[in-house]
Amino acid sequence: MCGRYAASRKPEDLVELFGVARWDATEALAPDWNVAPTKPVYAVLERAVKEQGPEPVRQLRTLRWGLVPFSAASPDVGVRMINARAETLHEKPAYRRPFAARRCLLPADGYYEWFTPPVAPGTPKSRVRKQPYFITPRDGSVMAMAGLYEFWRDRTLPEEDPAAWWATCTVITTAAEPALERIHDRMPLILPPDAHRDWLDPSNTDPGHVRALLEPAAPGLLEARPVSSAVGNFRNNGPELTQAVEPEEEGTLF
Repeated sequence: MCGRYAASRKPEDLVELFGVARWDATEALAPDWNVAPTKPVYAVLERAVKEQGPEPVRQLRTLRWGLVPFSAASPDVGVRMINARAETLHEKPAYRRPFAARRCLLPADGYYEWFTPPVAPGTPKSRVRKQPYFITPRDGSVMAMAGLYEFWRDRTLPEEDPAAWWATCTVITTAAEPALERIHDRMPLILPPDAHRDWLDPSNTDPGHVRALLEPAAPGLLEARPVSSAVGNFRNNGPELTQAVEPEEEGTLF
C-alpha cells in the first residue's frame, strides 16, 4: 500500500514537467515531506474547461487524498480509500466510473513504507519495532503515481456553495517489484512518461486499452533507504524525514 509520501516540488516545476496548460496559483501547496491521508495533494488531469470549449485541457489541480465515491452517503469513507488495487479497478463499483474517464497522475518525490521484522509468535504488537523506508527514484526525478479522481456532492449545502463539492483522489497500487517486496508486497503503480498521454485522456474509455496501461515502470529505477521513525507522526514535516539514517537493529533489512 501507500499511506505516506513526499511531494516537495514547486507547482511551476510540475507545470513544465507534465506539460500542464492550466493551473490556479491560488491553489498552490507548500512543500510537504509527510503527505498523509485527507491532505490536499497535487494531481495532473485532463478535463474540459467551460470557458475554453469541449476539448480536454491538461491541468494541475489540488485534490483531497482519499477517494469519496460519487454515491457515498458520507465523505468519511475517503480515509479508507487512499489506495486502489490495479488488479480489480474495473470490477469495484467505487472505482469503475473514475477508472473509465477520471484518471490522474499524482506527482511525488517518493513514498514511505514500513518494514516489519520477523518476530517470535505471540510477540505483542507494542514490542514490534517497525523500520520506515523512503522509496524514491535513484536519479532524483519526479515519481508519477497513477491515480483516480472523483467528485462528491454534499447535499446539505446549496449547489453554488464551493464547499458543497469535494474533489478527491486515490493512489493505484500494484505488486511490489522484487527488490522492494521484502519491505512490503505492494507499491504505488508508477507510470512511465510514454504512458501519460493515454492514461490522462478522458476520451480513452475502452476498458481493455486502459487496463493495458497499468504496467508499472521498469524495475530497478527506485532505491529504498531507512529513515527516521519521526515520519510516523504526520505532524512532523521537513526534508530531514527523507534522509537516510542507521536502521534500528530489529528492523535492519539491507
